[in-house]
Amino acid sequence: MLFMADSVIIVGKTTSPLAGASMTLFRIIGLMMAATILVGCQKTSDSTFQGWVEADLIYVGPDEAGRIDSLNVREGDSVETGRPLFAVDPELQQADVDTANASLANAKITYDRATSLLKSASGTQKTVDDAEALIRTEMARLNAAQTRLNRRKMASPLNASVQEIYYRPGEYVPAGRPVVSLLPPNNLKIRFFVPETVLPKISLGQPVEIRCDGCSAAVPARVTFISRTSEFTPPVIYSREERSKLVYLVEARTGTPSALRVGQPVDVHFPDGLK
Repeated sequence: MLFMADSVIIVGKTTSPLAGASMTLFRIIGLMMAATILVGCQKTSDSTFQGWVEADLIYVGPDEAGRIDSLNVREGDSVETGRPLFAVDPELQQADVDTANASLANAKITYDRATSLLKSASGTQKTVDDAEALIRTEMARLNAAQTRLNRRKMASPLNASVQEIYYRPGEYVPAGRPVVSLLPPNNLKIRFFVPETVLPKISLGQPVEIRCDGCSAAVPARVTFISRTSEFTPPVIYSREERSKLVYLVEARTGTPSALRVGQPVDVHFPDGLK
């Protein structure tokens, strides 16, 4: 089962206590950064704004509850599409497959008997038709049971790095809870706020430069999202002075995400200025 989260917020909204605590910390960090940005007017110059790095994480977990049987990755590992991530104990699903196989075998015996009786004029066509229908039903049950069994082993759905592991071998995983979170390279994004007066000067696709402490050079990026609603504002604008405090969320993405880290504070600079 795959989960997609907005930035660092869990997708399925159902996580382990460790996952919930981790993501709550991410939210707190994000809110603290946003608050710091707003208090400081979040501008360092006329064309530079303070921001931070967030991520759209992919959460991978089993469809059904079970105990972790094996774990094939560690935090920080780079994984390719199809690489095994973990496996959940398959005993119950294997039992269902065995039962379905036995039922299918019995259905085939019933069909053979029905066709034999029909040939000897001791049976009816309806009996044969019913036996054929039973075989189809049992085959469908077997396929479903086999699918459930196969999905006890989860593989990476894409190229990514392992961000966090929430369950270890021997631990029980409830249904729908993620075991591993993955970070695809292109799922990093830079978020920052701009005042209402600057908003008309920014457009989708506009180039920006991301600067950070420890960055050897500015990281090129482009604006990919501009919020249509204001943030952290009173419900009613009472004056022109209050209206000037409106800020809007803007996001940018880069083609070289390896230079950035989730939660990292950055400066977003518009190299062409804001005219």
